[in-house]
Amino acid sequence: MAFAAGYRYRFDPTPEQANLLRRTFGCVRAVYNRALYERETAWRERSERIPFKVISRSLPVWKTEWP
Repeated sequence: MAFAAGYRYRFDPTPEQANLLRRTFGCVRAVYNRALYERETAWRERSERIPFKVISRSLPVWKTEWP
């Protein structure tokens, strides 16, 4: 019989750390949504798939667009 063990860790960030986490996760969400938009648009309009490498090369451009 398989047995899955797990651990629980308590995480209580300071207000400064919590603010940094919110900002980081907000940036991650924005990048993910932009990449998803680009991929879906390319597929819908041109039936074209955009590989990960192309999306990765777009990151520096997106960074200049978002302060």
